[in-house]
Amino acid sequence: MNTRTKYKTKQRDILLECLAGTPGVHTTAADVCAYCRAKGMPVGQSTVYRQLENLVAEGLVNKYIIDVNSPACFEYVGAGAREGADSCFHCKCERCGALIHLHCDELAAIRSHLFDAHGFRLDPMRTVLYGLCEDCRASDPADGAEG
Repeated sequence: MNTRTKYKTKQRDILLECLAGTPGVHTTAADVCAYCRAKGMPVGQSTVYRQLENLVAEGLVNKYIIDVNSPACFEYVGAGAREGADSCFHCKCERCGALIHLHCDELAAIRSHLFDAHGFRLDPMRTVLYGLCEDCRASDPADGAEG
């Protein structure tokens, strides 16, 4: 845990307001900047990144790195969050880029199996399954079949 003194600033408060107002939603630094501008409080992008990283270090926010082509996503988890409490997997549509955030008991079983049977500790903050989302499959009948 980060033991640095946390300064209560307007920027920090508005970032927390933005993130806490959308629990369970992936938010990028660009989304936070747009939110701040809409609130009449423009904040520099470097300030947003720095504040987001501070919130990650404090355990209030989770950071997800999907792939090299996507910006990092942040999710508000609050002060009571437990590190690694949930298996957090992502599905990314290879056609439209949609990102689906999953908390699923079946996936937790896969995570456990990988560790128990193979000695492999999976990082759920960086786990992405690629395929086609429901909307993209529906728009192309050839992609409607499972498999």
